[in-house]
Amino acid sequence: MDVLTLNGITKNYGKICALNNVSFTVPEGSVFGILGPNGSGKTTMLGIVLNILKPSAGSFTLMGQPSTVNMRKHIGTLLETPNFYHYLSGERNLRIAAEIKGKGHDGIEDALRKVNLLHRKDSKFSTYSLGMKQRLAIAAALLGNPDVLIFDEPTNGLDPVGIAEIRELITRLAAEGKTIIMASHMLDEVEKVCTHVAILKTGVLITAGKVDEVLTNEDLVQIGAADINALSQILQGYSGCTAIKQLGSHLQLSFAQGTAHLESINTFCFNNGIVLNHLQLKKKSLETKFLELTNK
Repeated sequence: MDVLTLNGITKNYGKICALNNVSFTVPEGSVFGILGPNGSGKTTMLGIVLNILKPSAGSFTLMGQPSTVNMRKHIGTLLETPNFYHYLSGERNLRIAAEIKGKGHDGIEDALRKVNLLHRKDSKFSTYSLGMKQRLAIAAALLGNPDVLIFDEPTNGLDPVGIAEIRELITRLAAEGKTIIMASHMLDEVEKVCTHVAILKTGVLITAGKVDEVLTNEDLVQIGAADINALSQILQGYSGCTAIKQLGSHLQLSFAQGTAHLESINTFCFNNGIVLNHLQLKKKSLETKFLELTNK
């Protein structure tokens, strides 16, 4: 079942079109990344899904039905910088958050455990690191045990340790069966934690689908030998190779996805009198693919 379906969502602010006829679906149990540079419409889209904003045109459904207040209670959100009382403990802040949301206090300890803050539940919020503050905000989103979580730039402003903590937490929540929708401008974040992705550029949907299909469509092989010129010459006759490029002391060969076979390349070179000193399969970098897509 699809958790979220967008049908032709458009949002105009006067003459500015923030979203232009955007349609895609979010499968249940997926970690769905909405990827795009700043100003691409990611936050506007999340605001529409949460009924904070009204679309100028188009519609969307949650769990196959029009969005309702009751249905949105099954969604946990992290949309901005955590806003907690600095002089109160993490647990006390969650108690206040639960009261505001109309949730009970029963799930607070479990939420703290899931974000690995149970041992610091009595510490003041002001003593938390940035990563811990973000994890407490995710704990607040988990109150009531929602089926769907929506995060807007969950690692924004964090140091590498904090980023790693949030990524690991998202992976664990996904393993529990949560559907997670997250907006991000960080390319490798989507590659590392998301199963599906939609790429936006200036309000236009460029592409959407499974991460391994959308962001990787080519096998790259790095290859090297003592005589790089001779190697380049004999590889002109290797079938299946779509392009050859020299990168320093190595050559880079391009193949259609899933068609690069290292053993065959090695055997071909050896039979043609070339002994390889380097042979490595690489995927097209996410950054390269992302830039190609958004520059179209």
